[in-house]
Amino acid sequence: MHSVVIFCSSSSAAPREFNEAAERLVKGLIAKGYGIVSGGTGLGTMGVVSNAAAKGYHKGVLPRFMKRLAYKGLSETVLTDTMAERKEAMREGTVAAIALPGGIGTLDEIIETLVLKKLGQYHGRVIVLNLDGFFDKFLALLDHYVATGMMPPEDKQLLEVIGTEQALLDSFQEI
Repeated sequence: MHSVVIFCSSSSAAPREFNEAAERLVKGLIAKGYGIVSGGTGLGTMGVVSNAAAKGYHKGVLPRFMKRLAYKGLSETVLTDTMAERKEAMREGTVAAIALPGGIGTLDEIIETLVLKKLGQYHGRVIVLNLDGFFDKFLALLDHYVATGMMPPEDKQLLEVIGTEQALLDSFQEI
């Protein structure tokens, strides 16, 4: 099965529009035949992803110390010892990594995935869903890295920036 990892917020303060877009995205990916991999909790946008994935395959990956937060309707639950192992297990075997608007955990996940893509250690697509310009400052930082010579321009091209969940869904073929 082709799976997609979704990096997103566990915050209950995420704007309603972001959660609605997350729900439409996940339901659309499931309808196209993709499995979903997430952080596996029922909190915040992660909970929205978990609920939306209920009619498809959904693997949740959590460190053991967060086991009590596991979403009850997961198709598969994977427990890890550390957060670093969690990120590795979330990406394993996926065809794409998608960052939805989120906090520092999401930022950590997408940056590490981008580095692994650059190093040839992650072979899937690396995508940020830039809803309402959420990632604009992050993208400006990457532009700054390029402008100062700290990052070659081709490295920034490894990151796909897509502005709507529908455009993102349209970029995935049915399987």
